[in-house]
Amino acid sequence: MGVKFCMSQLIILSLILGLFASSKSTENDFTEYTHPKYGAKWRASHSNKRFRTANEVDGLLGARREGAEERARRPTIHHPLSANNELPISFNAIDKWYWCKSITQIRDQSKCGSCWAVAAVEAMTDRVCIHSNGKYRKRLSETDLLACCKTCGDGCDGGWPARAWDFWKSDGVVTGGSREAQEGCKSYPFPRCTHYGEGKYKKCPTKRYPTPICINLCDSDVIDFEKDKTRANSSYNVPANEKQIMMEIMTNGPVEAGFDVYEDFPTYTSGIYFHAWGELKSGHAVKIVGWGEEDGVPYWLIANSWNEGWGENGFVRFLRGMDECGIESEITAGMTDLDAL
Repeated sequence: MGVKFCMSQLIILSLILGLFASSKSTENDFTEYTHPKYGAKWRASHSNKRFRTANEVDGLLGARREGAEERARRPTIHHPLSANNELPISFNAIDKWYWCKSITQIRDQSKCGSCWAVAAVEAMTDRVCIHSNGKYRKRLSETDLLACCKTCGDGCDGGWPARAWDFWKSDGVVTGGSREAQEGCKSYPFPRCTHYGEGKYKKCPTKRYPTPICINLCDSDVIDFEKDKTRANSSYNVPANEKQIMMEIMTNGPVEAGFDVYEDFPTYTSGIYFHAWGELKSGHAVKIVGWGEEDGVPYWLIANSWNEGWGENGFVRFLRGMDECGIESEITAGMTDLDAL
């Protein structure tokens, strides 16, 4: 009796799991997951183990999720919507603002939980270019934000994305390139690295880098720190509403989003991601640059900061309109202060 009951339970459980794991390919040990309701499909790679240990994933997740009280302290922008507001089926910010090449650039946060700062500065860089009609195309510095925003959190050990935008408004952010391309006022101190498996970069260290020290000077004496700063004249929330987010991106440019990361997310290689398996790890921040549909399934087009070797050349398509993993709950942005350029 007991054996039959247990066997019945196992059969039922396998059927339930089968709703998500539709098949497992024999090629390179990929697994494809299909959403039972929305039909979204994505592929995970298990053969290269992507991240060798759970700690390697944790070292990249630094976005602290906001509560209702934290969100309420900031203004929320609302775009007028009506039956006449027909939003396109697909939109990519680079197609509208083609002169802003930063929109498609993928950064690498390296072994530092700086996603909250990197995603913020990526979107800020895009918006300065967009709002200035391409007159200002310099790359803004994640190092300045990471090291000097003391109210944002704990640097490489994590921070609040929204407070990064508040800092841009109150203190300003200077320019700065990557470790490999030394340019601007403050370049990123940490090198690109292979976070998983084999790659063209050296493997990332096992431990997080320490947060850089805040110094109000540029790497080069030729650049004046204060004069180099860009600023925002506003910092705000975008409502947790699909159409509001779309309107904000299409009107003002890419936005920053915080969401919950589960164990399956790092294994993503292609397709439209949704949470299929695994436990909650922590929070992560990314830049949303647009949206689209594939086989009738809506998705957000998102730039991650784990270099171009991850996902779809550094990007991930994320199930849209269902607040998957909280991706639509904490959207943050701001407007460039053009007088400060």
